[in-house]
Amino acid sequence: MHSFSASAFSDFPMVGQGDDLAELILAAAEQNGYALRSGDIVVIAQKIVSKAQGRTVDLATVIPSASARALAEACDKDPRLVEIILRESTEIVRTAPGLIIAAHRCGVVLANAGVDRSNVAGDDETVLLLPDDPDGTCAALRARFAERLGIDVAVIIADSLGRPWRMGTTGTAIGASGLPALLDLRGKPDLFGRALMVSEEAIADELAAAASLLQGQGAEGRPVVVISGDFPWRGADIPAAALVRPKDQDLFR
Repeated sequence: MHSFSASAFSDFPMVGQGDDLAELILAAAEQNGYALRSGDIVVIAQKIVSKAQGRTVDLATVIPSASARALAEACDKDPRLVEIILRESTEIVRTAPGLIIAAHRCGVVLANAGVDRSNVAGDDETVLLLPDDPDGTCAALRARFAERLGIDVAVIIADSLGRPWRMGTTGTAIGASGLPALLDLRGKPDLFGRALMVSEEAIADELAAAASLLQGQGAEGRPVVVISGDFPWRGADIPAAALVRPKDQDLFR
């Protein structure tokens, strides 16, 4: 029988620019009576990664372009916010009153290119951007854990994303290292011996969604979850970038 468990670290401190996330996570593990070990998967909420990287912008410092002002008027949004969205995006995918769906520079498609005010200290003039190089950040954190403890853990950076065909948001991996974020099952037999033809499993997204149930969406203050157990899969290190559907296969663009 395969089984695993997920545990959220309580009383995690507020994170600020320049903080050492690896050290904060190790300290939280010790405080919660948990010893990280090889095979664990550390799922980290995007917001604390962005905060540690100083990915905040004061809208008072932003001068919107003509393009931002035009899009802001069409979508009924703050033109300074729209300017940041445009800077963070490679493509504006869809718009509606109060909504901009954009392809972020890291490839993921989401509302407002991930630019967000929620759970950000300060007034409404401060917004938070997605982390720089989420996959690279996960690899760097994984290396830090190996250096400090001599263990091999996987790391996922998770964000809450909506989906065009479903209501609500769910935890989604925007960065990953140390596991196959996308597991190719094509050619493997099904229950009756038929070869699977198109099945690819978004392992990192499923783990991010499981962690999101513990992390919460509001004031819970549990941004780090460790998943441990006997996983039925192992495989090559495939980053979260592999989860982004190529545009020529995307029926929504």
